[in-house]
Amino acid sequence: MHEGMSDEALMLAYRDGDAGAFEALYRRWRSRLYRYLLRQCGNAAEADELFQDIWLKVVNARRGYEVAAKFSTWLFRIAHNRLIDHYRARGRAEIASFDDDPDDADAVAALPARPHEQPEALLERKALAEELVRRIEALPAAQRETFLLSEEGELTLEEIAAATGVNRETAKSRLRYALNKLRAGLKELR
Repeated sequence: MHEGMSDEALMLAYRDGDAGAFEALYRRWRSRLYRYLLRQCGNAAEADELFQDIWLKVVNARRGYEVAAKFSTWLFRIAHNRLIDHYRARGRAEIASFDDDPDDADAVAALPARPHEQPEALLERKALAEELVRRIEALPAAQRETFLLSEEGELTLEEIAAATGVNRETAKSRLRYALNKLRAGLKELR
C-alpha cells in the first residue's frame, strides 16, 4: 500500500496518524542514514545513539511537518544539526577514524575461491577500500560531509545545500574539491 507513495506523502500520512507510513519511511532511509552517521562519527555506538535520536526527532516533529523540501533533505538536515550538536557536546572539531571490522578476516576466509575472488584479489580490494576510507576521513569536514550526503544520502546539490545551510555553489564546490582529492589520491595507488 505504501510502496508507491513518495517520501513526502508518507510523512504527511504519518503526520495524519498512519503508523505504517512511518514504517515505510524508516525502511527506505534507515540504511543510508545509518551509513552516513557511521562514516561521519566513525564509532558504531555513537552512530547508533545519533540514529535513534534522529528518528525520535522525526517522530516528535510529525505533527508540525509540512512539505517545504524533499523528505530526504529534511531528514539529513536533522542529521546534520544533530551531528553538530554531538561534536559541540564532546568538544570535537574533527571526526574520529573508522575501526576495522574484526570479522573481515573470517569473512574473507569463508568466501569461495572464484578467479576474481582469490585471496590476493580480495586483499587488494580490501586495501583499496581501506585507503579510500582513509582518504575520505582526510577530507576537510565540510567536503567530507558533502561527499557523504551525495554518496550515502543520494542527495542532489540543491538538497545538500538545503541540508547543510549553504548555497548551491558552495555545495557544488565542496563536492568537486572532495571528488578531485579522492580521484588524485586513488590515481597515486595505481
